[in-house]
Amino acid sequence: MIKSELVGNIAHANPHLYQRDVERIVNTIFDEIAAALARGDRVELRGFGAFSVKSRPSRMGRNPRTGAPVHVEAKSVPFFKSGKQMRERLNGGDKPKSR
Repeated sequence: MIKSELVGNIAHANPHLYQRDVERIVNTIFDEIAAALARGDRVELRGFGAFSVKSRPSRMGRNPRTGAPVHVEAKSVPFFKSGKQMRERLNGGDKPKSR
């Protein structure tokens, strides 16, 4: 699903809202999540999951074409961990019981 499909689905499920308003709401939510991550904050949506930022140190990589070593700078990358309800929903609701 892409963002325009998400907006369309929400607008369809809520006919009292204009599509442009739904699009503005969705964009605002995404912007707030991105801003929080840029500040180094963690964003937790209960039942859905948590977004956080992980730091990757600099390292020596290699150019895949030539095999020559290349210095890769340190960087921050977004990380998502799904919530328990999300995992259960994706895996059919019930977990197999272990003995």
